[in-house]
Amino acid sequence: MVGNIIAERGLRFQGAEKPGWQVRKSLIHCVAQDSCPASERLPGGFSAPSQGTLPHLHRGPHCDVMEHMTRCQFLSAPVTALLVLPLFASSAGAAEFFVYFGTYTRGPSKGIYVSRLDTATGKLTEPNLAAETPNPSFVALHPNRKFLYAVSEGGKAGAVSAFAIDPKTGRLAFLNKVSSQGGGPCHLNVDKTGKNVVVVNYGTGSTAVLPVEPDGKLREASSFIQHKGSSADKSRQEGPHAHSVNFSADNRFAIVADLGLDQLLVYKFDAAKGTIAPNDPPYATVAPGSGPRHFAFHPGGKFAYAINEMKCTVTAFSWDAKRGVLKEIQTIGTLPAGFTGENDTAEVQVHPNG
Repeated sequence: MVGNIIAERGLRFQGAEKPGWQVRKSLIHCVAQDSCPASERLPGGFSAPSQGTLPHLHRGPHCDVMEHMTRCQFLSAPVTALLVLPLFASSAGAAEFFVYFGTYTRGPSKGIYVSRLDTATGKLTEPNLAAETPNPSFVALHPNRKFLYAVSEGGKAGAVSAFAIDPKTGRLAFLNKVSSQGGGPCHLNVDKTGKNVVVVNYGTGSTAVLPVEPDGKLREASSFIQHKGSSADKSRQEGPHAHSVNFSADNRFAIVADLGLDQLLVYKFDAAKGTIAPNDPPYATVAPGSGPRHFAFHPGGKFAYAINEMKCTVTAFSWDAKRGVLKEIQTIGTLPAGFTGENDTAEVQVHPNG
């Protein structure tokens, strides 16, 4: 595979769902498309030319883990996030991983679940409860692979929980919980030094920095910014709705996609102090009514991509790593020509080989 970018389109599979599934919200996808049969590729995989733009998407069959899990009756509750933790690798290159599933705890789901993935056989063990916690809709791993962090989405007072990972079983031991400084936290990331967790609040449209102690516990916010404004769709963009946060390769900038503002906010990030501040310029924009949701840097360091939930598009940007500036170079649809059904996009990833 050369230069694949994966844009999850969140299609609803007729006859495959159970009550409670929210396929459009899922972040689960086959990142390594080479491991999928040719007849079961994930929607949105396409080659990225060297200039960073994307060719038109061709309609074809797909491989979607959410659909597979539904058929296997994994859980009759929404699965919203997936995190993979390497365990060991054999001399032949096969490896075993812990796979963590974030969920909404409506119905039978109780929190974060864990499975083991064997890359030699492709087998995934039956998920077991790793930690009971409310609405862990997104999870993130510490760089030392000893700790895991999860949002608790829902309500006006959101929170982030810290857990220690048992390296033998994958189960999670609760460490502590702190405020996300807003409502509806939906995404978080650990900076590359492991000293801070940055969390974004969808409900109240804000970003907060939570310092990490050496033992993995979180401290209360050391920096906070409330987003302001609105955009074209007054039913969904009446105010800010921060949806994701990603760090630049050099850890100097944090990019926050705000669905409500149609902006990719660029913050100068100081890992030592645990602070964020608006860059100059402070943001890049997408077309009105697009609703940027998630964001990914190209491993080459010169490009980046935002997936726009409301218009089902991907916007490609050039990235000036020194100045922290995004400049749009292309926007392309994720749906086949003539598609008229209901659809939202959810996730975008760039393959490590670029």
